[in-house]
Amino acid sequence: MSVSTAQPSSIRTYALRLRPGDDLRQQLLAFVAQHQLKAATVLTCVGSLTTATLRLANQSGPTVYQGHFEIVSLVGTLSVNGSHLHLAFADSTGRTLGGHLLDGNRIYTTAELVLGVLDEVDFRRETDPVSTYQELVVYPAKPAGKKVTSPKK
Repeated sequence: MSVSTAQPSSIRTYALRLRPGDDLRQQLLAFVAQHQLKAATVLTCVGSLTTATLRLANQSGPTVYQGHFEIVSLVGTLSVNGSHLHLAFADSTGRTLGGHLLDGNRIYTTAELVLGVLDEVDFRRETDPVSTYQELVVYPAKPAGKKVTSPKK
């Protein structure tokens, strides 16, 4: 197994509900900013959408779907230093689609979420030399008054 960085952490949770018309991604990022979360994850999310906006695999731009959809999964990492979220949703026939969550996912009736916060780590995005994308790097949380050094690769 090849793991570039790994740090242990305990977890605490927030439970929240988004309301009709809310933008799923914008509200999550606003919550992260409001609470200054440095490392969090989506533990669960159920709800519905009237508009779903995703970046599909190997596509550069957004794909927008209009209708009534059930959220069947939302996963990812959240941080004031950058977030990475994937959404899967199903239409009325059960057809399921998924991809990278973008702005423009509008709540139909509700989105019920539980977020896990890892207080002992700090999620950051750094350019990966192989993928050339901004990828997750996990640092120990910075104790007050101490400098954190880069993890060994």
